[in-house]
Amino acid sequence: MKINEAKEQIKFAAQCYLERDDYGQYRIPLQEQRPLFLVGPPGIAKTAIASQAAEELHLGFVSYSMTHHTRQSALGLPFISERSFQGKTVKISEYTMSEIVASVYSVMEDTGIREGILFLDELNCVSETLAPSMLRFLQFKEFGQYRIPDGWVIVTAGNPPEYNAEARHFDIVTWDRVKKITVEPDYEAWRSYAVRQGIHPLITSYLDTRSRDFYSVETTVDGTEFVTARGWMDLSSMLKLYEQQGFPVDENLIGQYVQ
Repeated sequence: MKINEAKEQIKFAAQCYLERDDYGQYRIPLQEQRPLFLVGPPGIAKTAIASQAAEELHLGFVSYSMTHHTRQSALGLPFISERSFQGKTVKISEYTMSEIVASVYSVMEDTGIREGILFLDELNCVSETLAPSMLRFLQFKEFGQYRIPDGWVIVTAGNPPEYNAEARHFDIVTWDRVKKITVEPDYEAWRSYAVRQGIHPLITSYLDTRSRDFYSVETTVDGTEFVTARGWMDLSSMLKLYEQQGFPVDENLIGQYVQ
């Protein structure tokens, strides 16, 4: 589906998940609030649409890339504590609060906003040691012994394995715990976003006449040739600085972003 459609699906799901009954209970129980999984080629602004959905719904927003996380940073560090069972004191392993859960609480404290979207990118690239814990997280919203606060909707994302050698194919058990949303490149939706972000007008002028060049991934005899939405945005920032510094803008620069 197109980017704007995917954003609407995120907003619809978030509003349904956060709907409460007359007794203040969520109408969809927490364990049935499936995380959304945006799957699509790299650089098409999956993170941006999740952030925009949170902003438009006036929700908090926390974003993490799971490729940067070890089991320890996601679950917390283990430590030994003492507990009493039937009059006996025993030593057991517990975990500190994970970095991800702690960040959610920090945003709540800093902004005063109690509900939000937790966005976890590259979900299908987690390490093998973390994968079992992520499966539990998808269903119970828990990292180790700590749970994501009530009122936080989980949105995840990943690239198909053909684009990322580190990505894994999900099995049925995992797919049955998420809401899958396949996202496609969408120039018109991206253009509206890019203009609001102040993209260099040379880029929009070019793409308005050659929109087929907006996004492409192609394998050739010389290797993989690609251009992504992320590449255009990064090129825009560099173009502005090159012009300010009086540096020449030529194919050498453009080829570093449009490969």
